[in-house]
Amino acid sequence: MKPLFLNPPTYEDFDGGAGARYQACREVTSFWYPTWLCYPAGMIAGSKVVDAPVQRLDLTACLEIAKDYDMVVIYTSTATLFLDIATAKAIKSERENIVTVLVGPHVSVLPEESLRQAEGAVDIICRGEFDYAIKELCAGSDWEQVAGISFKRGAAIVHTPDRPLIKDLDRLPFASQVYRRDLPMNDYVIPHFLHPYISIYSSRGCPSRCIYCLWPQTFSGRTMRCRSPQNVYEEVKWITENIPQTKEISFDDDTFTADINHARGVAKLLKPLGISWTINARANCDYETLQIMRESGLRHVVVGYESGNDTILKNIRKGITKEQAIRFTKNCQKLGLSIHGAFIMGLPGESRATITETIEFAKRLDLNSIQASLASPYPGTEFYDLCVANGWIASDSFLDASGHQKCTVSYPHLSAAEIFNSVEEFYNRFYFRPKYILRSIGRMIMDSGERKKLLREGKQYLAYMKKRRGGQ
Repeated sequence: MKPLFLNPPTYEDFDGGAGARYQACREVTSFWYPTWLCYPAGMIAGSKVVDAPVQRLDLTACLEIAKDYDMVVIYTSTATLFLDIATAKAIKSERENIVTVLVGPHVSVLPEESLRQAEGAVDIICRGEFDYAIKELCAGSDWEQVAGISFKRGAAIVHTPDRPLIKDLDRLPFASQVYRRDLPMNDYVIPHFLHPYISIYSSRGCPSRCIYCLWPQTFSGRTMRCRSPQNVYEEVKWITENIPQTKEISFDDDTFTADINHARGVAKLLKPLGISWTINARANCDYETLQIMRESGLRHVVVGYESGNDTILKNIRKGITKEQAIRFTKNCQKLGLSIHGAFIMGLPGESRATITETIEFAKRLDLNSIQASLASPYPGTEFYDLCVANGWIASDSFLDASGHQKCTVSYPHLSAAEIFNSVEEFYNRFYFRPKYILRSIGRMIMDSGERKKLLREGKQYLAYMKKRRGGQ
């Protein structure tokens, strides 16, 4: 079978498809590559990847493309499952014999419920990593012999044995080669990355025990599996030679620094290439490793601080204290590394006092940029089970009508509305302080390109806040 890998049409500016961890529309437009879809696409002749939100393709356009394929593999998420099932149903109505497959964390955790919800619109669900399952299905393997899938047979649902996690990641193709073949790379923008950027993985899985993090608990596992540094170097070298307009490589691993030897090994090989790169890092990475990476081209780190309260950090099993985070941040700033801090409002233990504490903590760290998210208890995570057990679920819907994140948790001492409003308060108090404004003005004076970028982001943010306030 010839497969179409589809990141389906959804809400405008929805940033949660096939590679990102943020399953909602963003305050400022940003798009991640559909990396997970590109690995199996690179192994199957005649395949194609379509990223509808980025390519601005509506359902009608996707239906027209799907006519030329025997299978459509649709990436879905908890937040968009009902929309993605509707897409599968529309595809089936055009060609009844086409095979429709859903992949992603949500259906991996709830395959039976998802198949029943789909009511015949979906033929197969792949649980967990689906690279080789799709390859085997397209090669004509009997469905019952393909590990890691679920499908209906009459009224019954068949679950084949779980597929082991892939150990040898070097056997997988380079996702970047599929990007160049199928995707409009210039349209992928993350505001705090140099543009154009390319996102790849050097590993899968994360050994950390954070209770809220979706991917390790539902999809990629809590065992970190690394590509060899040489294999990573070969892909980056290929990018520099074949996509020379690339300004920056983003290693979108769950935690690039979780294996220090791997991080150092990759860094040392990348150094001669002279390319700028970014990573997702934990705030416990030692100074020497940061220095090795910095000297090899590391420019920017994305760090999940989550909270400025030590009790909350213990509640979520972050494995890092505030003091460690402060020391790590100072080390990064000493080395001249840019930092994008990620925070989550509404985690267990949150209160009005801890909200203020976290905002003041972020201001004290004086990061280059931040993102503040609402705590979202996705099925399959320990956080979800904790919320259900304690009656903290405030809403069954993760999104509002426009695709923006809703607060789905509340506590006896802190309402969902208070948590929701804390995000706007966080942004206002962080970005509109005199020190940050003066620094931004300095950047604008120094660089006309930076000025245009900041003004564009400012306009997008103001439009977003107006929409959240109902037009006010």
